[in-house]
Amino acid sequence: MSDSGEYKLVLVVRNDLKMGKGKVAAQCSHATLGCFKKGSRIRSEWLKNWEMDGQPKVVLKVQDEQSLLVLSGQATRKGLPTSIIQDAGRTQIAPGSKTVLGIGPGPAYLIDEVTGDLKLY
Repeated sequence: MSDSGEYKLVLVVRNDLKMGKGKVAAQCSHATLGCFKKGSRIRSEWLKNWEMDGQPKVVLKVQDEQSLLVLSGQATRKGLPTSIIQDAGRTQIAPGSKTVLGIGPGPAYLIDEVTGDLKLY
């Protein structure tokens, strides 16, 4: 499959944790930074293309931790950078809870193969 030329980063939030808006924003920020760091190591060309594309980000949701882990495995098998965030447990949720999965930056078509059926957060 050829590269469409579009790049993005997707943030997948667990909906069952019922995190507040600020908590979700912080967790998504952590995942973005984790993906950026990993992308710079394993897919630097994708990272550069994503930056030149305006750094598009999309926030999606899943129902539970198991769904998050399945998506992470699928993305990793496709060679996409991923970052799963585990919360420290200082505020709203239990320590070690997996809150957000970042996928990318990478080609939009490739990320859509993993997350295309998910709904917006």
